[in-house]
Amino acid sequence: MKQDLFKYKGIKPILIILTILTILQGITIILQAKWLAEVIVSLYKGESFSKQYEIIILFLLAFIGRHLLQLTLQKISADFAEKTSKQLRFQLVSKLFELGPKFTKKQGSGNMATLVLEGISQFKNYLELFLPRMIATSAVPPMVLLYVYWMDWISGIILTVTMPILIGFLILVGLAAKGQTTRQWATYRILSNHFLDSLRGLETLKFLGKSKKHSENIEKVSEQYRSATMKTLRVAFLSSFSLDFFTSLSVASVAVNLGVRLINGDLTLLPALMILILAPEYFLPVRMVGADYHATLNGKEAGEAIGAILDEKDGTHNSQEKTLPSAINELDFHSINFHHPGEEINTLKDISFSISGAKKIGIVGESGAGKSTLIDMLSGFIEHSSGSIKINGNKESLTGSTWRKRTTYIPQSPYIFSLSLRDNIRFYSPQATDKEVEKALKATGLYELYKTFPNGLDEWLGDGGRRLSGGQEQRIALARAYLSNRHIMILDEPTSHLDIETEYELKKTMLPLFKDKLVFLATHRLHWMENMDLLFVLDNGKLVEVGTHKELVAKKGTYFRLLHE
Repeated sequence: MKQDLFKYKGIKPILIILTILTILQGITIILQAKWLAEVIVSLYKGESFSKQYEIIILFLLAFIGRHLLQLTLQKISADFAEKTSKQLRFQLVSKLFELGPKFTKKQGSGNMATLVLEGISQFKNYLELFLPRMIATSAVPPMVLLYVYWMDWISGIILTVTMPILIGFLILVGLAAKGQTTRQWATYRILSNHFLDSLRGLETLKFLGKSKKHSENIEKVSEQYRSATMKTLRVAFLSSFSLDFFTSLSVASVAVNLGVRLINGDLTLLPALMILILAPEYFLPVRMVGADYHATLNGKEAGEAIGAILDEKDGTHNSQEKTLPSAINELDFHSINFHHPGEEINTLKDISFSISGAKKIGIVGESGAGKSTLIDMLSGFIEHSSGSIKINGNKESLTGSTWRKRTTYIPQSPYIFSLSLRDNIRFYSPQATDKEVEKALKATGLYELYKTFPNGLDEWLGDGGRRLSGGQEQRIALARAYLSNRHIMILDEPTSHLDIETEYELKKTMLPLFKDKLVFLATHRLHWMENMDLLFVLDNGKLVEVGTHKELVAKKGTYFRLLHE
């Protein structure tokens, strides 16, 4: 059993309970074999059926007890797997949020979506089957073997010799299956990424007249996945057949030995029949592990992929975070540099500034100047490479939860969840009342639209629900920010994909929401800058100008040049 399993909450008591129940099940297996053999031998000797009632009842009780214990084992494993998978999904989503959009983009959004949805389900199936199977394999065969040795040591030796051969074959088949399943999982991830990217770019492909040609690429990737899946199924079917074949041979070797010794008079019928009944039970746990191995291998692969993401370093300090005050009165960046892992050139170079109180900060610059990187750092998605950041005079990290709980991040394209309008807006504030949600709708200009929804706040949005325009999606994001009432708002090109008319209409809604907040707004649309209290002008990763719109226009430097390009 892998040590990684012990990191899951509640695993140790579950293992103890499963082990105790499995041992009890092993006892019932031996008892039912004993009593069944005694009934058959007694009837064979000519004793009346009526004299066997007591033993038959005992056999039935052992038989029923065995299967009740099996149902209990399945129920406990299923409940634990369900609970653990929910916790793991929450941890994975939280970790992806900590790592930020750049990590998701690097790994592939399709891959991440597949891992969060199907990967967790496959891991749940793996956990549900793996735990009882491995405990049964560790407990039941030794119990049966000891009993067989007590009954007949020669049969015990045969069982002892045949089991390692069967396990060795199972390992060889498992290695072959693992390699094939790993390739299948990798192909599936490629297919997921390709399919999701194709859906996102479908409108562009249709506009360029490339949609039909692109379907050939989808067909090619799908064929690769189909081929990988068929190869995996072939390995699974062949290994299952081979496993059953070798198990049958092992049981047959025991049966032949017992038969020859019965004929020669070296063994009586009762122990021979008991051993013959127990022989399949001896190999059954190993057979079940082999049969379930292929069904759970994808879940194992998914679990390892999820574990690798959870172990990914996001720059968050391991030391206990300090509790920040409710308001951020002062934020200082001193000689901040940043470079991406594996790169030597800094994306941000010697960034220094100091901000006090509530202000609206505009961040501008040409493409590649470092605006998005600075926004990612302010959002807590990345950690600076060198320099120091102070909040209210204390050195802090922006990747910690205390900073994030005070920030609202609004990206270029906010994500609309496949949930109700109510739950989409209550994303940051799940305890908000319907009246508070309606107040947020009024403040962000969504109230009139909401009144047209036949289901009101229960109107379903996202996939399978009502579709919203880009401006309406941004208003949903603003409603979330309004409802959360967090002190800091960070906006990364929030209107760059909107037409200018929609942007100006949205601007009227956004500016009142910025009141009494610390706002960082990165944008190419420079008409926003007249409404900002302070402008940060970036050029090639450096903060080259800081000032108000009027000051920087009068200076006729980089900002002035951007205005007139």
